[in-house]
Amino acid sequence: MNEYQDKIKKYDLFNATGNYNTVAFVEKVLGLAGEAGETADKVKKVLRDKDGIIDEHDKLEIAKELGDVLWYVASIARYLNVSLDEVARLNLEKLEGRRQRNLLHGEGDNR
Repeated sequence: MNEYQDKIKKYDLFNATGNYNTVAFVEKVLGLAGEAGETADKVKKVLRDKDGIIDEHDKLEIAKELGDVLWYVASIARYLNVSLDEVARLNLEKLEGRRQRNLLHGEGDNR
């Protein structure tokens, strides 16, 4: 994941790193929201138009959108000087803590 995060720098039109107090950083956060929405929209259309049956074309198109989501997540983390490996590790620790406390269901970040 860290190699991916390093390789995508050349696709950042702002080409900035380590500065989250910029238009470039906010653009990445807004881009993430947009790409997540596009991913959801593709799934919605499968539900609406295809009775929820995802074919190989749908899988490919959804995977492409997930790639865009990944690009924005990796870029946001880079602006924060956090590696994707660290993001993944922190997420696994959080989820494991919830599982051990039987709190996978429910609401709130700190359950």
